[in-house]
Amino acid sequence: MIRRYILFICLGLLGCCLSMTTVVQAEQNVKSSQAESIRVDRTDFPVLYCGQPRLEGEAIWMIQARLQELGYEIAPSGQYDEKTAEVVIMFQIAHRLHADGVVTQTVWENLMYDGGSEPCLTSQEHPKKVSIEIDLIKHRLTVFQNGDIIKEYPVGVGKSSTPSPLGEWKVVHKGLNWGNGFGTRWMGLNVPWGIYGIHGTNKPYSIGSSMSHGCIRMQNRDVEELYPLIPLGTRVRIVENGQIFPRNFSGRPLKIKSSGQNVVYLQSRLKEKGIVFDAADGRFGNMTELAVKYYQVWHGLEPTGIADEATYRSLGMIK
Repeated sequence: MIRRYILFICLGLLGCCLSMTTVVQAEQNVKSSQAESIRVDRTDFPVLYCGQPRLEGEAIWMIQARLQELGYEIAPSGQYDEKTAEVVIMFQIAHRLHADGVVTQTVWENLMYDGGSEPCLTSQEHPKKVSIEIDLIKHRLTVFQNGDIIKEYPVGVGKSSTPSPLGEWKVVHKGLNWGNGFGTRWMGLNVPWGIYGIHGTNKPYSIGSSMSHGCIRMQNRDVEELYPLIPLGTRVRIVENGQIFPRNFSGRPLKIKSSGQNVVYLQSRLKEKGIVFDAADGRFGNMTELAVKYYQVWHGLEPTGIADEATYRSLGMIK
């Protein structure tokens, strides 16, 4: 009798151990599955490659959709697989880039800023000057024609961790039917620190909120109406309550080859002070250096062309 009890207890303990082993194994399988892929939705020229863990997400979909648009045989899947790497190598060879299948910033720029004819559905004659202003606080896109408002649309914009870029930009690329998170139309902007654009969406509930990775989202029906009105080169001004001020200004020195939101802030302040140059586009080039030197001479500062603490104080950018 005692032997039977001992046998039952042993069998019970064995069953519990097997059950716990199954649960642990299941948890490990889930973790392993999660570790098999890395999601990449960023717009800041993320480096993409074929390998393990596998890369997937909107950044990969964007690359694939653009390659397909250029005539390469590839179907967007949102996963950076061997087929995608092969097509990227073909693109790199065609553009005399290092052919390794890795998408670097240079590859991004060649892909997205490649000048050429606009896709169909776009009027080729634009006798009237058109421009766009997007207010991130009001979640509103306004279209101007010769200074008059002709259209207004609700939009979704970047969240606080991935904000939409304040500044004065231009439409440098247009695409049709990219699908997935980009909806039915794409209009890319010449932001120097990442890939940003105005596009449709498969998340219509996000319109009127700050949920994107930095791009401007529109209802597909709205972006389809807007698309043929906007030629390449159209100016796009992105503001907060009508002004180009970043949420946080670091105050670090800026000089030739600097880029980013702080450069936009510097350029917009110089323009407000009456120094005229092309646009607050986040690129600290020769014209911005000349503008800084002119302002420094005008206000009795050493004309270095470098935006430093004394220059920021004079401009009222820091206290």
